[in-house]
Amino acid sequence: MVTSSAGRYLGSTKNITGSALALAAVGAQLTIGLGSLWPAVVAACYAIGALVGPPEKVHLVTGGAGDEVAALRPDLSALAGQVESARPRLDDDVFAAVDQILVLLGSVLDRAQVLATSPEHLFVVSRTIRDYLPTSLESYLNLPRTYALQSRVAGRRTAHDELMAQLALLQGQLSTVAQSVYDGDLQALVDQGRFLQEKFGPSNLDLDR
Repeated sequence: MVTSSAGRYLGSTKNITGSALALAAVGAQLTIGLGSLWPAVVAACYAIGALVGPPEKVHLVTGGAGDEVAALRPDLSALAGQVESARPRLDDDVFAAVDQILVLLGSVLDRAQVLATSPEHLFVVSRTIRDYLPTSLESYLNLPRTYALQSRVAGRRTAHDELMAQLALLQGQLSTVAQSVYDGDLQALVDQGRFLQEKFGPSNLDLDR
């Protein structure tokens, strides 16, 4: 702990400012001479620099939305691997719906810079990968296959129908998120085109020539 504190101080602006003033005093001693009290002058210069040097900024927040997006990529890969392992136990329509959701999630994560600017959309994507989708699939896969396909809860849907309805809700919400992210990409492209036009496009003066 002491070593860490000493290391932080050595790199601090207070130490750097004090050292710079002390070195200036040493330079003055070598060029014009400060008399027999020059060591005290050097020490005083360091103390003044350390005193007036700006304090270090406090950083309490580590990471941010960009880090969260990056952390979701391996989670999505792990989820896709689990889905592939469970494929023999999933009907074709279920697997196709899940696969479409995974593709949407991957496409959105590929646009990390845009996604990181929208906490609401990032929350939906994060919870879908880490909670909503795996929980729905897990609940379904824990049921006996015959029961999932035939038995109805309170005379309404089968477990298969219920899962498909949940997957449709997830896909619809993620499609909205994806559209918003794509719109952000499009706006970035439009902004870049405007910048290039202003930077390199013909000016009114050029057109008059």
